[in-house]
Amino acid sequence: MPVKNRFAELQNEITEWRRDIHENPEILFETHRTSALVAEKLQEFGCDEIVTGIGRTGVVGVIKGKSDTAGKVIGLRADMDALPIHEATGLEYASKTDGAMHACGHDGHTAMLLGAAKYLSETRNFDGTVVVIFQPAEEGGGGGKEMCDDGMMERWNIQEVYGMHNWPGRPVGSFAIRPGAFFAATDTFDITLEGRGGHAAKPHDTVDTTVMAAQTVLALQTIASRNADPVDQVVVSVTSFETSSKAFNVIPQTVQIKGTVRTMSKEMRDLAETRIKEICNGIAATFGGTADINYMRGYPVMVNTEEQTEFAAKVARDVSGSCDDAPLVMGGEDFAYMLEERPGAYILVGNGDTAMVHHPEYNFDDNAIPAGCSWWAEIVEQRMPAA
Repeated sequence: MPVKNRFAELQNEITEWRRDIHENPEILFETHRTSALVAEKLQEFGCDEIVTGIGRTGVVGVIKGKSDTAGKVIGLRADMDALPIHEATGLEYASKTDGAMHACGHDGHTAMLLGAAKYLSETRNFDGTVVVIFQPAEEGGGGGKEMCDDGMMERWNIQEVYGMHNWPGRPVGSFAIRPGAFFAATDTFDITLEGRGGHAAKPHDTVDTTVMAAQTVLALQTIASRNADPVDQVVVSVTSFETSSKAFNVIPQTVQIKGTVRTMSKEMRDLAETRIKEICNGIAATFGGTADINYMRGYPVMVNTEEQTEFAAKVARDVSGSCDDAPLVMGGEDFAYMLEERPGAYILVGNGDTAMVHHPEYNFDDNAIPAGCSWWAEIVEQRMPAA
């Protein structure tokens, strides 16, 4: 069962939607134009129900099958938001908004799910109900959580949920997936170390925060090398180091360091947070200073459920002929919140030999559209076969 012919017919139209969204990127929850476009298209398709304002600017469309003998409801989710990056592709449809671009392919995800919604509204060749979910603020805003907190799963009785992300470096239209932990939990920390500033010629009269902070940065790396089980995954990265003085001859009063922690289990997440606090407080005390630690938990680990992952892989093989085992990804994904609420699976679809996501020269490959749309449509038609 290869790519559906209908999506080959619709590819040019879906590509137009995608490029229009690409040209008009919107960040976080400010997806007002995109959300309005999605709602307008769903209305044109003849969806049975369209609701806006879920999770602030999210959009939900409901499509009923020809029959509903078992009361099955499946959710399909795409993200809509762009990134605060200035585009450098030189494309004729490049972003018209300075400092914003679709550098992660959410324009493609939204367009593909719209394509699937158009097809499913036309055919309705399934027994049950499909809920198409268009989510804002995946890029750090937690829009998926806000949609869940608004009662989306309960309101439409969603029983399973499926998502997709394009993946540069994989052949266009190919698929990869893995069961269990897939994308990492993403936490951040902001630490202020305080000592006693003074003249650089008299370090003995100071509590040197620069040395204190340097020791802290090095010691934080021991969480991965000496605290974590070698078979577990944890990344601790200090990404910002800023002193309160820019002078050559001043030992600063304070140093601020920031960074991120990526983990693949609750236990490792807890351990990393505990050790960061212990290390920072311990080193600060050793030097005679203090540490103010703000540890912020972000997206949880995204976990694919076993049964739904096996099914999603089977559908991918039907569409493209194969489905590879995906590697662990230490990036975060707020589809994790939806998978905490309901069983489901998240899959990668190949974007070809393109720049990586979050790069100013990245662009979604429109040739992936038929495969992505077909996968979503087949998820519905195979999981809820017509009575």
